[in-house]
Amino acid sequence: MSEAAFPDVGGDLLRAAQACLAEPDPWRKAALSRHFAAQYRDGRLKLPADAPGPEPIRMPGRPPQLQLVHPSKLPRRGLGSVEGRAAFIHAIAHIELNAIDLAWDAVYRFRGLPSSFCSDWVSCADDESRHFLLLRARLLAHGADYGELPAHNGLWDMCEKTAHDGLARMALVPRVLEARGLDVTPGMIDRLRALGDGETADVLEIILREEVAHVAAGTRWYHWYCRQAGVEPRTRFRELLHQYAGGYLHGPFNDEARLLAGFAEDELLLLVEPARN
Repeated sequence: MSEAAFPDVGGDLLRAAQACLAEPDPWRKAALSRHFAAQYRDGRLKLPADAPGPEPIRMPGRPPQLQLVHPSKLPRRGLGSVEGRAAFIHAIAHIELNAIDLAWDAVYRFRGLPSSFCSDWVSCADDESRHFLLLRARLLAHGADYGELPAHNGLWDMCEKTAHDGLARMALVPRVLEARGLDVTPGMIDRLRALGDGETADVLEIILREEVAHVAAGTRWYHWYCRQAGVEPRTRFRELLHQYAGGYLHGPFNDEARLLAGFAEDELLLLVEPARN
């Protein structure tokens, strides 16, 4: 797409974030995100000094044919068939599309932070957009496209629940929900390679490597918020896990990747306790 095909947001990073969030076409959402991320890196997008407060959070743009269902209603298919692998890739692509919106919502919603906060999440939106496009190519290779299969809304549900609190958002979205990818992806890579789908496994290798940095950004800003609030981060993390996230935690956990993403060893023990309940 040429630059003329993208909306002119007048150099306003918040308007760019809103445009990406609102875009219903998944391919265009990813393309917009990559375009605005490049503009931000070039210094052509800035945070406005006199911006009004953020609007209430709402569902981001999604293709009209996408059916969102409860996780228990998703069909279970094995990876041994082309259809099963297509369903698996669709589920991961849906997570990555949500992650684009999660990153832009953090840029748009949470104000008064150091400039590196926006830098981290604009970069994350760019990465997640590239991941989505890689997965869509693999989905097309399996005879399907994004939006043709049902998906669930768990990631965005948690985004809405934490819209009022940047500390809770950083604790629960990157460090709990998105961090699940660090735990489950290595096993999926091994299974795909064993089934002869090395191309999809290669894409997941890229995603796994780069998701460590995304979870680390969540850790970094979670600790920033804790310092600002004068709260002890491990204690508060335990409280948030019990308040919001116990049902999302299922072991085993990828301790090595989580340590690289900024988790402390005693925090990993906190994950195990609610997961057993």
